Amino acid sequence: MPLMPVKFNLQKRVKLAQGLWMLYWVSVIVGILIFSLGIFFKVELRKRSEMMDNSESHLVPNLLILVGLLTCGFNAFGGKVCHDSLDPMKFAKWKPMLKQYFMAGLGFNVVLLVVALLCFLMQFSVYLTLADGLKYSIRFYKDTDTPGRCFMKRTLDMTQIEFRCCGNNNFRDWFEVQWISNRYLDMSNDEVKDRVLSNVDGKYLMDSVPFSCCNPGSPRPCIQHHLTNSSAHYDYDLRSEELNIWTRGCREALFSYFSYMMNSIGALVIFTILLESADMAGLKYLTTSLEAMADPENPECESEGWLLEKSVKETIAEALGKVKALVKPNQVQEGGEAPAT
Repeated sequence: MPLMPVKFNLQKRVKLAQGLWMLYWVSVIVGILIFSLGIFFKVELRKRSEMMDNSESHLVPNLLILVGLLTCGFNAFGGKVCHDSLDPMKFAKWKPMLKQYFMAGLGFNVVLLVVALLCFLMQFSVYLTLADGLKYSIRFYKDTDTPGRCFMKRTLDMTQIEFRCCGNNNFRDWFEVQWISNRYLDMSNDEVKDRVLSNVDGKYLMDSVPFSCCNPGSPRPCIQHHLTNSSAHYDYDLRSEELNIWTRGCREALFSYFSYMMNSIGALVIFTILLESADMAGLKYLTTSLEAMADPENPECESEGWLLEKSVKETIAEALGKVKALVKPNQVQEGGEAPAT
């Protein structure tokens, strides 16, 4: 017995074909959107690659670009079938391809599900890559004369300004590294010399942060030097006064940005799966109702459409039987060749 049979007359078939045609072209637009988001995600990763120590993974954006193109092509084909379905002559040329098309649609939905899962699961990888990359970026901030790191200072400053963040975890990360190059330090100055000699690694460490950590919305001029010394500034107490620099770490800020992007894309891909399922179900009803017409030359006659020709249990059993039938001859052939050898 067919699964979920529905009676169709000419008017219902026409409405179904028109509705499916529109739905398929909505899916094409969604495919273009996924393709565009994949390119945007890839560009953003490239732009922040120095913040990730150039070890970011482009698997997800590459898959999104591929899936977006496939979505456009797959649904454009479905829309063409719906457009030609009410013309018996045109529909006849698509009929032999429909079984393979439905199988491809099932496989494509599985691919979309994998891509959606990767959008959610790969966020942990992005978090770890940002943690390591920002640590190295802060360490190499001062190396403006070193080939390959010339623009690290500019990139990190622009990142802190754009994302309103400071340091890796927080602004105190700048206290642990020498972020001013030795070429800008006066080694003849006793204070500078004492600070360098007092450090085990010979680094010039201080309780200061770069200008890009300053919050322009603060009413007080930015205090970026001697942050932990309350007596160095008038009417200033580190413990009670709100700092006029960004207190949020860049790892948290960048991860929130990429996490929001990946969650949004993942939700869009899941919506695409639902849309594809609706498209395939509607097309199945349309094609089966056309094939079941008693008199194909009389478009006014009623017919019955269904999702599956048999019940779900019978369909699965039949599919498993076909798989076993394909495997069995290979086993017999291998068994027959063994004695001859």
